[in-house]
Amino acid sequence: MRTSRVSRATASIFRPSSPTTELVATRRSRISGFAADEEPTDDTAALRKTVDEADGSDVKSASVPTGAASTLGKRKRQAATSTLSVETTSTRRSPRKAQKLEPNEGDHGVQRKARRQPAKRIKGPNGAVAVEPPLGWETVYEVTAAMRKRVLAPVDTMGCESLAEETRSPLDRRLQTLVALMLSSQTKDTVTAVAMKNLQDNLEGGFCLESLLEVEPEVLNELIGKVGFHNNKTKFIKAVAISLRDKFNGDIPDTVDGLISLPGVGPKMAYLTMSAAWGKTEGIGVDVHVHRITNLWGWHKTSTPEQTRAELEAWLPREKWHDINHLLVGFGQTICLPIGRRCGECDLAKEKLCPSAVEGSPAKRRVKKEILVKVEEDVTAEEIVVESDDVGIKVEADLMTEGHVEEIQAVAGA
Repeated sequence: MRTSRVSRATASIFRPSSPTTELVATRRSRISGFAADEEPTDDTAALRKTVDEADGSDVKSASVPTGAASTLGKRKRQAATSTLSVETTSTRRSPRKAQKLEPNEGDHGVQRKARRQPAKRIKGPNGAVAVEPPLGWETVYEVTAAMRKRVLAPVDTMGCESLAEETRSPLDRRLQTLVALMLSSQTKDTVTAVAMKNLQDNLEGGFCLESLLEVEPEVLNELIGKVGFHNNKTKFIKAVAISLRDKFNGDIPDTVDGLISLPGVGPKMAYLTMSAAWGKTEGIGVDVHVHRITNLWGWHKTSTPEQTRAELEAWLPREKWHDINHLLVGFGQTICLPIGRRCGECDLAKEKLCPSAVEGSPAKRRVKKEILVKVEEDVTAEEIVVESDDVGIKVEADLMTEGHVEEIQAVAGA
C-alpha cells in the first residue's frame, strides 16, 4: 500500500510514543538477560527477528505480538528477583572483625592463655553446698612456692613474725608481734622493721607493756614517725596498752574476737597475730597482696579482703592457711608488684597459668653502673642495689643505722 510523504512524516512523529516502537527499538543487549539455556518461545523468536531487522535502519512498519511484550516484562521481573535472592543470601563480613580460625590438627601442642576458672559452689541433693576448688590451683601454688624459694623478699627477713626480740619473755614477744602488725598497716616491711627497732632501743625499760603505758604520746609518735598514719597509730597503741592492762591481765587476747575488740586491730591483724603469737591457725590473714593476686589468678571475684578470706577458707586446705599469706606477700613484693608487674620474670606467665599475665612485659635486669649516692655522715649504707629497665634507673639503699630507706629515681641515660 502506497503512502504519501505527509503520512510517513506523521507516523514518524507519533512513533516514539508507541509501545510497539519502543519494543522494536530495544537492542539485543536489552534481552540478553534471558537464560542462556532457556529455549526461546515462538513469541521470543519473533521479537528477536523484529529487532534484527530494525538494527541500523529506520523501521517503517513492525508488528510485535501482544504476548511477546507480556512475556518480556514477566521475564525481566523474574530475572530481577533471582538476582536479588542471590545477593541477599551472601554473607557480608565486617573488615574490622577478624575471623575465628579453627585450630589445625598440628596445633594441639600450642599453649594458650589461661582462662579464669574460679571456685564453684555446688548444691547437693540434701541441700548442702560444697565448694569445688579452682581448676589447677595446686599447680599455681607449687609454681609460686618454687619462685619464692629463688627470690628473697623483704617479708622473709623483716616480716612482723620475726621482729620480736628473742631475748624477751614470751609475754613481751607476743606484745611486740601485735604492735608490729599494727605498725605494718599501709607501711612497707623495711619501714616497719626500723620503727620496731627504734621502740626496742629507746623505750625506757625495754619494749614491754609497762614502757608503753609510761611513754609520752609525743615521744612514741617520734619513734614511729616513719610509718604510715603514725599519728593515729600512736593513739591506738596507747589505747591498746591500757586495754590489755585493764581487761586482759597484761597479755594479748588469745581469741580472734578478743583481738578484734582492741582499738586499731582488724580481722587480718587478728588472724595473723593468732598464728604468729599464739601458734593457732584460726583463719587466713588476707592483706592487699593476697586479695589482689588471688583475684588476678581468677580464683574468685571479690571486692574486699574479707570477702577474699571467706572465699579462700571455703576450699583451701587448712594446712595452707598459715603459709599462703607469707607466700603471696613475698610474691607481691618481688614479682607480681601492685604497679608494673614483672610478668616477664614470672613462671606462671611462661607456663600460661595466669589469666592476667601481660605479654611482652619488660623484665628488669641488673646492670653495673656507677651512680653517685649521697649518704649522711651518721648513716652507713649496708647495701645498694641498682636496677634498670626501659624507663629509668632505681637505686635503693638500705640505711641500717638510722633505719631510713631512700629511693633515688634517675632518668635512664642521664
